[in-house]
Amino acid sequence: MLTPTSANSPGLTDLPELTELLGTIAALREHCPWMGALTHESLVEYLIEEAYEVVDSIEAGAVDDELRGELGDVLLQVVLHARLAEERGSFDFAAVARGINAKMVRRNQHVFKADGSLQESFPASVEEIIIKWDAAKRAEKPERTDPFEGIAPHLPALAAAQKSLDRAARAGLDVDARLGFDARLDVGAQGALAAVGIAAVPASEEALGELLLAVVAGAREQGLDAERALRAAVRSFQNTQARPS
Repeated sequence: MLTPTSANSPGLTDLPELTELLGTIAALREHCPWMGALTHESLVEYLIEEAYEVVDSIEAGAVDDELRGELGDVLLQVVLHARLAEERGSFDFAAVARGINAKMVRRNQHVFKADGSLQESFPASVEEIIIKWDAAKRAEKPERTDPFEGIAPHLPALAAAQKSLDRAARAGLDVDARLGFDARLDVGAQGALAAVGIAAVPASEEALGELLLAVVAGAREQGLDAERALRAAVRSFQNTQARPS
């Protein structure tokens, strides 16, 4: 199996900074009443908040010092969750690192052999990589037939919608026929938009953002919850995948 050291990067035991952080958190858990009272459940809001702060930092074009700090905050959340698990005798941070390393080797068969060594050649296109990645995932869980299984139910509705459509397309499903419009009209995505009064998807993300904001504003004026409405539409879309097109 490939190890961090064999990949020309330091292993966990070669990172004194990480060892120091793990020791600091262990001491805080023992001696700080606030830290000692933390649970997986109480940490959830902080994990989400810190992840979004990384996104904000990147999209704002933050300087490296700021991004480094935000990434540190996310790392802290991982260390804390691992420490809680270690205290109850379940797993520790090293097990988390070993697990994700093994998963990356296993999933990326276009780069690694089963023993973790490098392949003799590598794919030339992203499309080929996606095919190999999906095949590796299916091999891990052959009993999983639902293409939407594993999509976090608490994802924001827009993220869930995009991920669901992507999963459907990669699974070879007829996306247009499952969008809730009459498939006999052969409306497709653009026709579906026209059916609700939108001529076409804007050509830029800026214009798309303005359109989405306008839709939310219109929903608000009507007393509708746009997030809840889209979440329901995504669930409906996912449920139709079991029905023939």
